[in-house]
This record gives sequence, C-alpha cells and structure tokens, in this order.
Amino acid sequence: MKLHYSPTSPYVRKVMVLLHETGQIADVTLHEASGTPLNPAEGLEASNPLTKVPALERDDGPTLYDSRVICAYLDDRATARLYPSGPARWETLTLEATADGMLDAALLMIYENRLRPEDKRLESWVEGQWGKIARACSALESRWISHLSGPLDMGQIAVGCALGYVEFRHGARGWRNGNPALAAWFEEFDSRASMRATAPPAG
Repeated sequence: MKLHYSPTSPYVRKVMVLLHETGQIADVTLHEASGTPLNPAEGLEASNPLTKVPALERDDGPTLYDSRVICAYLDDRATARLYPSGPARWETLTLEATADGMLDAALLMIYENRLRPEDKRLESWVEGQWGKIARACSALESRWISHLSGPLDMGQIAVGCALGYVEFRHGARGWRNGNPALAAWFEEFDSRASMRATAPPAG
C-alpha cells in the first residue's frame, strides 16, 4: 500500500499512529504530498479528486481517502477492534468526530492567518474557531475522561492527535487551563511509542 501523507498533517498522524499500534507500519510506503485549498497537492487528482492527504492506495480496490475511512479500513484489515462493537462503538465514533472537529477548527485558524490577505482577516471568525476547540476540551474534561482512560480505541487516538496538533500550532492559547484531568491524560498518552514516532517536525 502507498500512503500519501504530510509530516505535519494531524489527519495523517491518526493513520500513522494506528499503523504503529496495529503492527502495519511496514505494510505501507510513504509518499509526501501536501498542499492547501489554494495550492492543492500535486499527483493526487486521479486517485483522490479532493487532492487531500491522507490518501491510501491499495492493490485490491480504489484509493481510500478521509482519515476516518482509512482508519476504519486499516482497523478492519488488522482485526484490531479499535472501533468496538455495541454501545461503546458510538462513544468511540463520537470521540473521533469531536477530535476531527477540533482539527478542522485548528486548521481553519491557520488558513485564515496564512492564506487570507491581512486586510481581509476576521479576528472574530478565528476566535469562533477557537471557541469550538475550547468547548470540546471542556466536554472531554467533564464527560469523557473515563472513556479516554479505558482500553485503547480509535477515539483515544483521535483525541490524542487533536490535542497534539492544538499544542503544536496553538499552544500559546493554553488549552490545558481549566482541564487538568485532560492535560494529565494527554501527557501520558503522548508518551506512547506510536505518538513519539509520529510527532510533527519542530519548526
């Protein structure tokens, strides 16, 4: 399999952490391909019309894209059960959706400052995106710590990668403030070998 990736993409990191945790990292070759909404990644048009990473080329079917689709496929391939059955499945999927929503908001904040001309930037819109992240952190703190502290699943991986990206790009905003249990959980989760191996490059 070939994984189109960017070393700083948090969506890619979700896939990479899963690959490490399920022993599948040797089954993929990596092809760096990154872009922005204004400058799409080159070479992905034929396999992924959205020209976004991650995208997973397979020998036995069409290219998969969207990190949630790829993670579900790789989990099934390894029979890892990181997406559990029964009621716990819906909690795991909700956690993954929450984490991806945090990533969406964090990335939109980056795009606003990097891609939009300075005289057209809207600070209130940026703060609105941050509000989503802050509310998600509060919800994780008050509602989801017991799940996060349980057996490893895709919800934990997604939340760990989301918090890692918020720390990487928006650490000065202090997401840990008021969320001591979540901060403690993240410190422990971030020390996993799979997280250390997939940390974004500094700078």
